Amino acid sequence: MGLENSDDAGVFRLNDTTALIQTLDFLTPVTDSPYEFGQIAAANSLSDVYAMGGTPITAMNIVCFPEKELDESILQETLQGGIDKIQEAGATLVGGHSVDDPEFKYGLSVTGIVHPQKVLANKGAKTGEVLILTKPVGVGILATAVKAKLATAPHIKLLVDTMAQLNKTACEILLDYPIGACTDITGFGLAGHLLEVARGSKKTLRLFSEKVPILGGAREYAMMGMVPAGAYRNKSFCGQNIDIDTKIDVITQDLMFDPQTSGGLFFSIPANDAAACVDRMNQEGVPAAIVGEVGEDHICGGLIVT
Repeated sequence: MGLENSDDAGVFRLNDTTALIQTLDFLTPVTDSPYEFGQIAAANSLSDVYAMGGTPITAMNIVCFPEKELDESILQETLQGGIDKIQEAGATLVGGHSVDDPEFKYGLSVTGIVHPQKVLANKGAKTGEVLILTKPVGVGILATAVKAKLATAPHIKLLVDTMAQLNKTACEILLDYPIGACTDITGFGLAGHLLEVARGSKKTLRLFSEKVPILGGAREYAMMGMVPAGAYRNKSFCGQNIDIDTKIDVITQDLMFDPQTSGGLFFSIPANDAAACVDRMNQEGVPAAIVGEVGEDHICGGLIVT
């Protein structure tokens, strides 16, 4: 699996029982705390392995750092945050590369493993399956409010905790069920990534906007105009491929297209397994929720938001 279906990571089969998952991602700072930034960037990079149904085994640091402008302690704290999150994932840091760069960036190249017959992909959703999301949306809006110095301390903590949460537990639980399609929600927003699943699966997906969990404060900040430009780009890019009910207010629409950093997993699952899966995740601290359903075949794939 490579570039052909816009999957979350590349997969290379080694033998009948093992395939490698390979991914790379890095970010500019999304919080004032270097340690928190390291945690978030690492969790974001590791997420693509979980989205493929795999287990991360090794990671390598990617660092761009303005050594003349920032104190070295900032880099040390960032790397410590990353190492702690790598260890939480059960993976091993095996090296990395750094360059002097005017803009600070940090992330990971991650290698994982998966059985070749158990690889998850962003296609394969089946008619009648239920759609589950494991983290709330609104990250981009809260991050914009933080940059504007409008976010309250509780909302900032909520934002950081959400982005730093690994998708490890969610992945381990969903692997106990016959999953149709799976991806993680990042820069294209919830609606954009659902459209990818719809196209890949050649199905029509129905998203119940009132069921989508939303971060505390996100709606209020959106009403204040704290909607990132990426949300509008996502909405424009998806264009006519998404049918949005005219009764849905503008703020809710913005939240559906809000770009996420280290977002949750999104997957389809047989309807008779959905409630049990969500209950298990909730009991383990994963704020999963049923947010939609898979409809009939669609030649090009499409998304209906109600």
